[in-house]
Amino acid sequence: MDSFNLKYFELCYEPLPFPVEVFDEKGFVVYINSAFSKRWGYSLTELSGYSYATDKELQKREIVQKISTVLLKKRPIELQNYIDTRLLGADRAVPFLKTTIFPINLSSKTYVVLFHEDQSDVLLAEEEVRKARDASKEADRLKSTFLNVLSHELRTPLNIILGYSTIIKENLRDKIGNEDKIYLDNLHTGSERLFKSITQMLEFAQIEAGNYKMNIETLNLSHIIKNCLEPYKIQAAEKKLDFSLRIGQENIFVDVDLQCLEAIINNLIDNAIKFTRQGYIEFEVETFNERDLAVCKIKDTGVGISTEYLDHLYRPFSQEDLEIGRNFEGNGLGLAISKRYIEKMGGSLIVDSIKGVGSTFTFTLPLAKVGKAEQFKKTFEKSNGVSKILMLDDSGDSFPLIKAFLKDNYEVDLIPSQDFNSVLITDEKFSAIIFDVTINYWNRGLEIVRKVRKNKSKKIPIVILSSEFLQEKIQEFRKAGADEFLVKPFAKGELVSLINKITTH
Repeated sequence: MDSFNLKYFELCYEPLPFPVEVFDEKGFVVYINSAFSKRWGYSLTELSGYSYATDKELQKREIVQKISTVLLKKRPIELQNYIDTRLLGADRAVPFLKTTIFPINLSSKTYVVLFHEDQSDVLLAEEEVRKARDASKEADRLKSTFLNVLSHELRTPLNIILGYSTIIKENLRDKIGNEDKIYLDNLHTGSERLFKSITQMLEFAQIEAGNYKMNIETLNLSHIIKNCLEPYKIQAAEKKLDFSLRIGQENIFVDVDLQCLEAIINNLIDNAIKFTRQGYIEFEVETFNERDLAVCKIKDTGVGISTEYLDHLYRPFSQEDLEIGRNFEGNGLGLAISKRYIEKMGGSLIVDSIKGVGSTFTFTLPLAKVGKAEQFKKTFEKSNGVSKILMLDDSGDSFPLIKAFLKDNYEVDLIPSQDFNSVLITDEKFSAIIFDVTINYWNRGLEIVRKVRKNKSKKIPIVILSSEFLQEKIQEFRKAGADEFLVKPFAKGELVSLINKITTH
């Protein structure tokens, strides 16, 4: 090779950090750079007489043919995992090379150039990432399985305990002594606290994992707030707190997820009562039509929040007083969940507070579009109230509780799901179907819902009761045709509010 061409290759390829070799038209190596010598362990003198055309490894891998094609068509190609006999004969490990092969004309001569890029570190890094990703997926799967089992094993019996303790409190309050009332109140309070903690931790785990999906629908905000506040009025009265509700108008229609909205209201009001020893609690609702928002304010004269703590207010498991002997029990998840729910629904949550004076929490929700609000108002006004409900329950555990919860307004008929026949809903007039689905009969439950939905002439609302809480599982029933999904355990007010809502459509 003449000195001009050699100088050209040296100027172009010697500074490069990756191996480069040049072959002439006959296939013999005529130039290598320092990076090539370092990687392969050969000098150009030692490679004298080496030709890619006679390299058995390149022949076996059909790389010789590909290099010939590059010379013929004058087009570059890229090869993954390039290996030749020189690499196999070395003492070191064979690297993973990405090789670019291209032709070059110089001084009326044609050469073929091979650029070798060592991809070993990249592949190792990708493999580590893949392993980490797989490990993360497996951890998520195990976490979901654990939460699922935990949910089922705790929610189902807790639903029975909480439900019956509510009924016993209502029925025996005037028939038992003060000491027994204290026992019963402690039982109910402990059940409610356990229910709240389990629900919040499971919901927060779903939100953080990105698995919580909203079921947005048009609802009457005024009615939801009134239903949620009823039990809290009693709690406020027991603490001798003034409790007031001011709503700007009777019908305020918003696009929200019902369960999320109820959780938000319950969390904020529960905090207001818990942290207020004396004074008042006010709940104000108005509309900000210029921004298409409903604005809700909860004011209290409680302990307030220090300026230093406001920045940490919405962190999970966070409370301002974290001492062992703190005065206010709680897991510190209520506000964290509420803020995330509100933001997912397109609203915002802010707080204004003075330590020792009180707090005002303000949250906004998007108003429903005018057309949707009018349509909802018409269907809502058509409600005729009292109706008959069909309940499907294989175990029979939930039926007495559901019947007791709804006895004031509904007649509930029980049928085991295995005895269900679509003729039942044709012959009888049911306003809704409540279906208690266990995990063991999940697929059969889906099939029953699909059968009900095949009757196009009768659109009966279907409510699914289950300890299952994973959104992808819940969506299976929604896709099958279920209207609502109520996760155990649930309070009487939640069920009544839900049934009232679906029977008004």
